[in-house]
Amino acid sequence: MRVAIAGAGLAGLSCAKYLTDAGHTPVVLESRDVLGGLVAAWKDSDGDWYETGLHAFFGAYPNMLQLLKELGIEDRLQWKEHTLIFNQPDKPGTLSRFDVPDIPSPFNVIASILRNKDMLTWEQKIRFAIGLLPAVVRGQKYVEDMDKYSFLQWLERQGVDERVTSDVFIAACKALTFINPDEVSATILLTALNRFLQERYGSKIAFLDGSPTERLCNPIVDYIRERGGEVRLNAPLKEILLNPDNTVKGFLIRGLNGAEDEIITADAYVSAISVDPLKAILPGTWKQIEFFQKLEGLEGVPVINLHLWFDRKLTQIDHLLFSRSPLLSVYADMSNTCREYANPDRSMLELVLAPAKDWIAKSDEEIVAATIAELEKLFPDHFGGDNPAKLLKSHVVKTPRSVYKATPGRQQYRPAQVTPIANFYLAGSYTMQRYLGSMEGAVLSGKLTAQAISEAFPVAKSSNLQTLTRPPATNAATA
Repeated sequence: MRVAIAGAGLAGLSCAKYLTDAGHTPVVLESRDVLGGLVAAWKDSDGDWYETGLHAFFGAYPNMLQLLKELGIEDRLQWKEHTLIFNQPDKPGTLSRFDVPDIPSPFNVIASILRNKDMLTWEQKIRFAIGLLPAVVRGQKYVEDMDKYSFLQWLERQGVDERVTSDVFIAACKALTFINPDEVSATILLTALNRFLQERYGSKIAFLDGSPTERLCNPIVDYIRERGGEVRLNAPLKEILLNPDNTVKGFLIRGLNGAEDEIITADAYVSAISVDPLKAILPGTWKQIEFFQKLEGLEGVPVINLHLWFDRKLTQIDHLLFSRSPLLSVYADMSNTCREYANPDRSMLELVLAPAKDWIAKSDEEIVAATIAELEKLFPDHFGGDNPAKLLKSHVVKTPRSVYKATPGRQQYRPAQVTPIANFYLAGSYTMQRYLGSMEGAVLSGKLTAQAISEAFPVAKSSNLQTLTRPPATNAATA
């Protein structure tokens, strides 16, 4: 069966991959000239890569790890030491670590918290542990119910004081959702904490050994094409054409560079584009259906990703760092963390500016200048004195609408992958799945969509579509 998929991000590509496993023929249509959607990357004139975001992979990403294993590219993940590292703004150049010992969960994470003496007092540790007990004991149902509170409100209800919020969770919230604890739903952080507490290597972090476009997306495309599917770039969805019964008749693709528009027909259709452009392109008759009306409760959050090349090494740290800066969320020296970007003599910092709502309209020059001002605090030894570090070049990548803005109450607006339209499906991390707005959520949503289509339109031959199984924990531990 032929399935047309609009969008070649991780959701659309994973959906197509699993559809081919089930014996279907996907046709993936991407509006841009680059794969990856929210993980897209480009090469500049010097041959250096710059990316849409700073993409860290966690051990608590079972569907992503399973996908990499099925593609035979799990060795492309470079696993880092099992620790979380925070800057200390009051002690410039000093780092605080939560080193996770290699013992069973949740004792490993508990031990990492108890052993940290820089950021939390014993009273704060005890209060937070007591507050977290309901989430651990009562599970995901409790976590989902907490969507009515912001994470700051949830902390206050547990009696956790302001210093815990400022010292730990502002950084965590900005890293996971690009917004602050007073804005983000408690469900988001509690979901992440549950995964970290329940899985031995859940909080272990890896980086790809190169750009996401080449090292992750291209292998998925090769897999799809080798099994008869198609992936087309420069094929923007202009309109969803309907039959008289409101089902999809075809995808109208806008012709570029003077070419005529083209109609793509299939047996089933999938939107794997972000929620904001989907809302703009929905047919008028669909907008009267409650299922689609709920999408108005979702919108993407603005994100800014920066790449800064310097004339010297600023750090030898081979890991993700939480900046605890009022402007920045997380950063990494990609010349240390990524094999393809390696440089023993010069640093290339990749940084996420968050929250970005007040910066998205500013010029690249203003954004870079403000970032450098923050880096002067993080790396005082390299920006002071008579010979400060020199910025060689920079790239600023703005995404005005990225993953859905996970404010309290958003869970009720997140749609299922199956829609009221018989031959139309949704994929994307904004759709309902347990891993929220993340790479793991995008991959899982694509897999769920492929499973739903395969159940509705079974093929004659036996399907080898993988079920939602968890890969062995050793994937993260031994990589």
